[in-house]
Amino acid sequence: MCLAIPAEVVQIEDEMAVVRVGSALRKASLMLLPEPAALGDYLIIHAGFALHKVDPEEARESLRLLRELASMNEADDTSGQ
Repeated sequence: MCLAIPAEVVQIEDEMAVVRVGSALRKASLMLLPEPAALGDYLIIHAGFALHKVDPEEARESLRLLRELASMNEADDTSGQ
């Protein structure tokens, strides 16, 4: 299963952006983005492509929920051993 996640734009060069999710930095193509991106924007990234912008508060809440789910999964993995 693939998951599109919000990521913050930290650098833009031509049609590529460097985006941050937590402490991880990744490159994402801006070719499919219907509007220009700017530093600090949050974009939905899927398979290395930015698909659309997302409201910063919505992005931060989505990332918080993903971290919460990941920590619950880790807790389940350690308790089942």
